[in-house]
Amino acid sequence: MNRIPPAIVILGQNSQPIAKKISAHFPGSQIYGLIDRTDDTDINFSNFGETLRELFATETPIISICAAGIIIRTLAPLLSDKRAEPPVLAVAEDGSAVVPLLGGLHGVNDLAREIAAALGVQPAITTTGDIRFRTALLSPPQGYYLANPEDAKTFISNLLAGAKVRIEGAASWLSESNLPIVPDAKLTIRVTEKAIAPTPDCLVYHPQITAVALTKLSNIEPEIAVSLVQQVLENAGLAAASVAGFFALKDEMGNPAIEAVSQYFKVPLRFFNLSELVELDSIEFIENKAAQIALTAAGANSHLIEYDRPNALNCAIALAAQPFDARAIGVSRGKLAIVGTGPGGAPWMSPEVKEILREATDWVGYKFYLDLAGTLREGQKRHDSDNREEIDRARFALDLAASGKSVAVVSSGDPGIFAMAAAVFEAIDFDAKPEWQGIDIRVAPGISAMQAAAAAIGAPLGHDFCVISLSDILKPWEVIEQRIAAAAGADLVMAFYNPISKQRIWQLARAIEILLQSRDAKTPVILGRNLGRPGQSVRVCTLGEFQPEDADMRTLVIVGSSQTRIIPRKYGDVWVYTPRRYEK
Repeated sequence: MNRIPPAIVILGQNSQPIAKKISAHFPGSQIYGLIDRTDDTDINFSNFGETLRELFATETPIISICAAGIIIRTLAPLLSDKRAEPPVLAVAEDGSAVVPLLGGLHGVNDLAREIAAALGVQPAITTTGDIRFRTALLSPPQGYYLANPEDAKTFISNLLAGAKVRIEGAASWLSESNLPIVPDAKLTIRVTEKAIAPTPDCLVYHPQITAVALTKLSNIEPEIAVSLVQQVLENAGLAAASVAGFFALKDEMGNPAIEAVSQYFKVPLRFFNLSELVELDSIEFIENKAAQIALTAAGANSHLIEYDRPNALNCAIALAAQPFDARAIGVSRGKLAIVGTGPGGAPWMSPEVKEILREATDWVGYKFYLDLAGTLREGQKRHDSDNREEIDRARFALDLAASGKSVAVVSSGDPGIFAMAAAVFEAIDFDAKPEWQGIDIRVAPGISAMQAAAAAIGAPLGHDFCVISLSDILKPWEVIEQRIAAAAGADLVMAFYNPISKQRIWQLARAIEILLQSRDAKTPVILGRNLGRPGQSVRVCTLGEFQPEDADMRTLVIVGSSQTRIIPRKYGDVWVYTPRRYEK
């Protein structure tokens, strides 16, 4: 089963170095920092108790760099079922102590050992069974699943009281432990991929050695596919917990049926090229792609098993010699997220965008925007390109995702407003490369420049408005003129992107000229520059005063409607807003 990345919670800036050291050890982890006392964190919070209880309720592992007592008092009201407790640990601010508090059934002691090893200290483990037997029966190592944790407490108590145990099946972590193993003991630990009914005097561990290959599921509904796979496992006598992963050919990427199966069983879904499959000598299986896929996934010394298979399902099952990590085999379904970082740096990013950036394997974008996105974690790659290479950048990102990578295409502002989201879909539409069809594509919105400018001065977009780019690189200037005149005639507030550049110096003057034909010279104009960045400025003038040299490519221009109003403030500044009610 895949481990959920932990949340690392800090209350002060002094805890930041230890938090980052721990975070680097757990890909996908996020640092939660108390507002006004921390900076450069992934997520900010204002209420420690609410945050900790919310993380606990969602079964997120918690590593809190603070006193253990604070955590205990905070979570005490939620403690009722130890089987539902995620790992919770306290770490000293200087990294000198790592104390597992809760989550014994979900690997808290192993997590403590990992953290302690990363910090160069000894974990403060007090669990008697772990200490005496040099193994954690309640939380087996990665690749093994305990089928009956409800029986484990009494089972371990009997061992501590002097009972002996016999081992059925093979697992080095058991044979190399200090368990009191004798051949004829009444207590039994059974290691098997088979679906068997456990008993109080028998702990059952399922090794994740089962590779299930699926092919030709195009005509099967996702819910039916899940039911058929359940039936196959039952027919084969296999425990669902023994499944290490589901496997298919790359042309099945994006197939809803296969995705549904993987999500239901909560194990990885991986893909192979046809050329990567092992060759089979048996005539019976020579044309059976599912058999080739399963044996390729399960690796050396694996073997296919026989079972009754429903006619509707084309699949094969192979058993590996040892538990294996499916994530290290083949490639995953490629992911492409087009994200908007907002007009500035980290404070402008949504939690969704921060999570995507943190989990992505690759960042793609214009250098300036990638700089704003922040620093890479270990193992991530950054791919810079020129700001005028949008389509080429989109194609590169799509090819990267098609290879199985998780790619973040980074835009400033909102990616769907004059930015990279449209470029990606243009590339998909016009190139129509088959390998792009299976990519998991999503768009994560960001705060746009017009929203930032409007918020800085009041609410000029409080009524109907439109957005126009003054760049005529991708559309004729005649079309832009028509739209400006139409919007002016409709009395819409207008937000202008790309107002001027070194190559385009006359378009803004012409836009002002068109506006003055139907709009009063006293109409408020807002000029927002470097929004969310060092040197930010937002100033207000009238349409009659506005000159092209007042703007540049880093300026967002908002031109009010006939209803837009200016409110003078006490010390010389102003607010600008457009009333919600329209009166002509």
